[in-house]
Amino acid sequence: MSLLRLCKGINPNVSRKTVPDYLSSLRFSRLIHSLGFTTLKAEEISGSQPAEVQNLVQGKWIKPANWNTIVDPLNGESFIKVSEVDESGIQPFVESLSKCPKHGMHNPFKSPERYLLYGDISAKAGHMLALPEVSDFFAKLIQRVAPKSYQQALGEVYVTGKFLENFSGDQVRFLARSFGVPGNHLGQQSHGFRWPYGPVAIITPFNFPLEIPLLQLMGALYMGNKPVLKVDSKVCIVMEQMLRLLHDCGMPLDDVDFINSDGKTMNKLLLEAKPRMTLFTGSSRIANKLADDLNGRIKLEDAGFDWKILGPDVHEVDYVSWVCDQDAYACSGQKCSAQSMLFMHENWSKTSLLRQLTDLAARRKLEDLTIGPVLTFTTDAMLDHMKKLLEIPGSKLLFGGEELQNHSIPSVYGAIKPTAVFVPIEQILKPEYYDLVTKEIFGPFQVITEYKDSQLPLVLDVLEKMHAHLTAAVVSNDPLFIQEVIGKTVNGTTYAGLRARTTGAPQNHWFGPAGDPRGAGIGTPEAIKLVWSCHREVIYDVGPVPHKWEIPPST
Repeated sequence: MSLLRLCKGINPNVSRKTVPDYLSSLRFSRLIHSLGFTTLKAEEISGSQPAEVQNLVQGKWIKPANWNTIVDPLNGESFIKVSEVDESGIQPFVESLSKCPKHGMHNPFKSPERYLLYGDISAKAGHMLALPEVSDFFAKLIQRVAPKSYQQALGEVYVTGKFLENFSGDQVRFLARSFGVPGNHLGQQSHGFRWPYGPVAIITPFNFPLEIPLLQLMGALYMGNKPVLKVDSKVCIVMEQMLRLLHDCGMPLDDVDFINSDGKTMNKLLLEAKPRMTLFTGSSRIANKLADDLNGRIKLEDAGFDWKILGPDVHEVDYVSWVCDQDAYACSGQKCSAQSMLFMHENWSKTSLLRQLTDLAARRKLEDLTIGPVLTFTTDAMLDHMKKLLEIPGSKLLFGGEELQNHSIPSVYGAIKPTAVFVPIEQILKPEYYDLVTKEIFGPFQVITEYKDSQLPLVLDVLEKMHAHLTAAVVSNDPLFIQEVIGKTVNGTTYAGLRARTTGAPQNHWFGPAGDPRGAGIGTPEAIKLVWSCHREVIYDVGPVPHKWEIPPST
């Protein structure tokens, strides 16, 4: 078919002469359409032009009368208005979840075409996020509410897009793959199936406003569940816009409910709606409360006081120094996988490692958001924690320990330079200091210590006493050393080898804690099946009954 005939099939008025202009207009129209889902422009959100965030329930976007004003973390301006549901307004959400049966929206025996639907939705959404103008929109929107460097924000969008690409086509139905086992006699077979929970809830934090909620939401939907999603109000605008993109890609409006509320209201919703499973990503304190309130029907990806061990074999000091800086201070340390404690073999202290860490930390500037506001700890709280650590005998400040200069970050947030405090290994294990040293500071803050060959058991004792087992790194190419450390630790995502890190989890491997039966993973088929489905066994026993069978004696 000629190009002219192809164009005329779309618009009969096109002539041979106007084909180039028409094709150009089509490309322009596609560009406009690619952002047709948005209700805002990230660059224009400000105190004078505040954005609004709505709720979604039973297929309709709603704006309750209660508004929560979000302040710009960089200058304190009121720049986003979030329409929040209070306790009197949860009934539509309760009713919406109650309409979903325990056997879900789809399962291997019911509406299997929905597996294909979500394969198509994922393909379209993955393609959308790969468009430069769409990825740029989400990266800049992330920067507005959870300030991090453009590269870090764009990386979050990239990982999310790759995840969607991974589960396009037939990959969603492959998540529900079953197995069969021969029975004891002719006509009997047992089949294992992955089964949805039905009505579920998802609660996610501020630090990855696109990646964490989107990956968990899609996992829930793939397996046949009906989720209600709550994202931290400070950043919920990102997922609101992503939901609109998903609708644009074919997701039914009533497949997901989206609620903005305070914690008390969300807790009441969970107690009244009684979701069959709740996924919570956030602090250990709230996680444990929810586990009690929901009678254990919960999966958790909670706090991560994450460690890195530099083994006795020293290689590539420049590279290892750079990775340590990235792990501790990228996103201003506000990653659940951020490096909280660095165990440095004495061989490394004889290198330029500490000097390079100091220099790399000093490169970070508020201007490019390689360091920025801390959204859950104030400046005073972080500096007060540092002062308490410096009271431990033998402790010293390695670098940082000061408030950022020339900033307009509001006082409700934190603003400190990348900070590291040295604490002797012998002091860390003392009962009066252990809890203080291993307190998670969700900001640009780490503890560094040193150990000798003979002190590796002390290092392993420190790790054994920890209660959070999310990520870890063993930086060594010594297989026996790696074997020793990995064999005596439990962190769910552990990197080993010269290039080991604690952060930067992509979409191609499991990310989640270990050592807790409530632990939730993210990103991979194994994580999706573990979190968002349960096992169901169907035993077929169709016969035939043996010829001349007679009723046997009672047993």
